[in-house]
Parts: sequence; structure tokens; C-alpha cells
Amino acid sequence: MIDINAVITGMEDMLRRTLGESIDIEIVLADGLWSTEIDLAQVEAALLNLTINSRDAMSDGGSLTIETANVALDEDYVSTEPELNAGQYVAIVVSDTGHGISKDHMAHVFEPFFTTKSVDTGTGLGLSMVYGFVKQTGGHVRIYSEQNDGTTVKLYFPRYFGDHAAHSVTLDDISLQRGQETILVVEDDALILQQLTAQLTGLGYEVLAASAGTPALDILRARSDIDLLLTDVVLPGGMNGRQIAEAAQLIHPGLKVLYTSGYSENAIFHHGRLDKDVNFLGKPYRRSELAAKVRQVLES
Repeated sequence: MIDINAVITGMEDMLRRTLGESIDIEIVLADGLWSTEIDLAQVEAALLNLTINSRDAMSDGGSLTIETANVALDEDYVSTEPELNAGQYVAIVVSDTGHGISKDHMAHVFEPFFTTKSVDTGTGLGLSMVYGFVKQTGGHVRIYSEQNDGTTVKLYFPRYFGDHAAHSVTLDDISLQRGQETILVVEDDALILQQLTAQLTGLGYEVLAASAGTPALDILRARSDIDLLLTDVVLPGGMNGRQIAEAAQLIHPGLKVLYTSGYSENAIFHHGRLDKDVNFLGKPYRRSELAAKVRQVLES
């Protein structure tokens, strides 16, 4: 069971750091918000996706509002929405004052790989991933936008009616361990790299980023103050994560390394990609798990 208000409050500092000072953020949390039974890591990723989209739509600055609400959808409403049941939902609403979306593009915004961004600033997977996650919960997504007049995205998650004391997520549950060290992140997926950079920056770290081995090693040669290498295991460009780590430790002997991968830990070890005594964090992970693992490796 998830308390959405607690999740948003726990992410607030990271979101403010990620969006920057040119964007005014207002967070309005409903009193008496119902609980919902969804995955914490996925709802955090969805909210980060939406706010990054808003930031990119407000290149000259603007305003972002994040709201929560209890919503009852009646039969009249759901009659026009396939695969949606009437009932009670917990809503997250993200609104921006950005450039908006044209009517021609509105019909395609949830399609995989569709993007209005340039090739180097968007993968086109953000909204489709958010849509897929919400629909898997039995929820619903609505998007409203007008060109030059901003965009609002509403996520509806089914209300949880079970034992409200069981498995609840509170602010104490998602308290985060922070630091000020310098971390080099190597990740070839642009969306994941953007999210991971935002998460670590929000935890107080200085973050350097590379998408492959060669640029990562160039950064290591240029910087003597890197405390941790956080690298994906499977990477393009001729060097995998272990090879990058081995080369990095020749440049900076004793450099601490944390591996991450979408493959399971058992698969990574079974396939011989890593030895069993390395530091490993499997994707997807909660921000609290990332924060704790980074501190554990840095302090080891």
C-alpha cells in the first residue's frame, strides 16, 4: 500500500534540484488522501518522467504544479474510456506552463518512440512507459494540452480498500541517505541516465555522466576527485561494465565501483558477467535502495 503524498514529499527536494531555479514548483497535497496499491519505484519513475518532460517544455522557465486528489469516476465518465471501471481513484496531476502539444501530436503521445523532442534530448519512451505502468495497475491516464498554453497529465490509480495498516509507505520508510561525493555514472539508456543523474543529484552528490566506456575513461583521466563509478553491466561501444571498471581502477587505484543492470543478479553472475563478490544493484530499484547502496559502497 502506497501513500502518494508521502512519496511526493520524499521526492520534492530531488525534483526541485532537477528542474532548476528557472521553474517555480508548487506542490498541493490533498488532505485525507486515499491509499493505493502500486509499485513505489515505478510511481517515482513516472513522476520524474512527467516533471522532466515539463522542464523540457519550459526552456525559458515557467511554473509546474503537482497535485493529488481523491476522485470518483462514474459510469458516464468511464463509458467513453475503454478498459476503465467506474470507481474511486487516487489522482496525481502534473501541470506545466510549457509550449504544449499540437492537436496532430496528441493522438500519438503514448506511442513508443514517438517524441517531439530532438534526437539528442528524448527517446520517446517516457510517456509510453508511464502509460503502460498506470494501465497495469488498473488505472487511467488523461492528458490535456494546448499549444503555447501548457500541458496537464492526470494519473488515476485505483483506491486500496484492504488493511490500511499493512505494508504502508510513510515518510520514515522512504527517508534517504545522502552524501556529497563525486559519482561517475555510465549508462547507455538516455532516459535512465537522466533519471539516475537526477536522483543522485537530489541526494546531494556531484554527478558526472557518460554513455559508454571511452568517454567514461576520458572523464576519469581528467578528474582525480571521483569517489565512485556506478556503471551498467551491459553497454555498447566495445567495453562492458566490468572492463570499464578494470580500466578505471588502473587510472584510479582503489576506486569504488557499483554495478547495476536490468538483468537479475542471478543471471548476471550465472552468465559470468560479474564475480559474486562485487557490489550490485538490480533494476528497477527504489530511490531509497539506490541511496542506501551508494552509501554502503562509499563507506565500505
